[in-house]
Amino acid sequence: MLFKSLSKLATAAAFFAGVATADDVPAIEVVGNKFFYSNNGSQFYIRGVAYQADTANETSGSTVNDPLANYESCSRDIPYLKKLNTNVIRVYAINTTLDHSECMKALNDADIYVIADLAAPATSINRDDPTWTVDLFNSYKTVVDTFANYTNVLGFFAGNEVTNNYTNTDASAFVKAAIRDVRQYISDKNYRKIPVGYSSNDDEDTRVKMADYFACGDDDVKADFYGINMYEWCGKSDFKTSGYADRTAEFKNLSIPVFFSEYGCNEVTPRLFTEVEALYGSNMTDVWSGGIVYMYFEETNKYGLVSIDGNDVKTLDDFNNYSSEINKISPTSANTKSYSATTSDVACPATGKYWSAATELPPTPNGGLCSCMNAANSCVVSDDVDSDDYETLFNWICNEVDCSGISANGTAGKYGAYSFCTPKEQLSFVMNLYYEKSGGSKSDCSFSGSATLQTATTQASCSSALKEIGSMGTNSASGSVDLGSGTESSTASSNASGSSSKSNSGSSGSSSSSSSSSASSSSSSKKNAATNVKANLAQVVFTSIISLSIAAGVGFALV
Repeated sequence: MLFKSLSKLATAAAFFAGVATADDVPAIEVVGNKFFYSNNGSQFYIRGVAYQADTANETSGSTVNDPLANYESCSRDIPYLKKLNTNVIRVYAINTTLDHSECMKALNDADIYVIADLAAPATSINRDDPTWTVDLFNSYKTVVDTFANYTNVLGFFAGNEVTNNYTNTDASAFVKAAIRDVRQYISDKNYRKIPVGYSSNDDEDTRVKMADYFACGDDDVKADFYGINMYEWCGKSDFKTSGYADRTAEFKNLSIPVFFSEYGCNEVTPRLFTEVEALYGSNMTDVWSGGIVYMYFEETNKYGLVSIDGNDVKTLDDFNNYSSEINKISPTSANTKSYSATTSDVACPATGKYWSAATELPPTPNGGLCSCMNAANSCVVSDDVDSDDYETLFNWICNEVDCSGISANGTAGKYGAYSFCTPKEQLSFVMNLYYEKSGGSKSDCSFSGSATLQTATTQASCSSALKEIGSMGTNSASGSVDLGSGTESSTASSNASGSSSKSNSGSSGSSSSSSSSSASSSSSSKKNAATNVKANLAQVVFTSIISLSIAAGVGFALV
């Protein structure tokens, strides 16, 4: 009897911890350019719905309305999602401080998978001033930790429309670095192999080059899958007229799964969704793995399938039309037992007018290295200096000394060893450069009262790395320094910049996406780097079977 009781408690613990159980849906895996069920090898096509309202979560005080943290609403909506034959939802932003277990379990029981964006409006790569920082990496890690143990997480988007035209393709290097590092983090944490990809807009100048960029290179750097926000089929159209035939031809040799990460043009209403038959038909299924309809909630942009009034759900004409189309598809299905990938690895795009992202990617952010550097400085920024004043200091100092050690240039593929550190750490580094260049007297570390002297220290674990990097911060260290995430790291400031960053709605320039969509932006020369200055899974720990019995009734604890 005791054994049976302990067994029940263990099962409850697995639920609260988000650990896979026998009742979980099978994980989805990538083979070649297709998705497959891991349990039987049959092909998986995405029949998705974008699922995130464009309002603040008033109960949590968050600027993110996390749709997976409100069991009342997600349990209300799941029956409607099932009427739409939904097997995937996309969520654009997550509040990792909230509990997602109930919604994730309900989705699992309904055979619905989740693709989650790692970024959020306040924590994302800024297309106009791109960086890949310790703070951003820590933020992305938190999302991974929160969802890694749910088997019905199909994958993560490391960015959404970060590059949106040929003027900011350099930003893609930073997103690709994020994919590389998040994938390695998943491996280092011994999580199951969860795919990490990118969601792009449909820009005619960059769409092919960008897809090739994210699909090229060694397995440890290329994306696991690629989404494109596609709004070309409007009203009564067809495979050729819509542009679908051309897009299919352009992506036919892509070596990773590609799908519509958003679709559903609303230039003609109500939407008929006649593109569904084409997307899941024989002309497209060799190349495309389905798509995600934009979107579930009716808002001012008029893309909703349903309108919500409190707990009341009203289905709209778009809902009925889409339901009719998606419920009659029957795409051909491959199986891993007989499937062999016919696509070959693609070459990285050459740089030119319409593509400028280097294949050399930014370094993996290392907060420990930043801490090492900061401790080794004699002259550092004063704690009482407002981060809003950093820009002025950067602009002056970087005219006096070489700031390459903190710069990040995605076009040239040149990145300073401290390009991922916080603005405060970077400012201290260049202040110290000036201090040493000017002679090292107390007056050289004044900066009108903005800096102060400290006793420089170099820990034994830091010595080798700092020596390899050099005093200018322009070399790289052969090994990493594992000292945690750094003393100055703060997720809240990860998107701070001397230039104003902006949150981009996620659709292909059609203003269709929710403001909850992840954003991005920016330039990366030495000069601009100087102005970049403004400002797990919480684990469930059951130490004993007795403490487990206490915790099982109250869910998991975020620590």
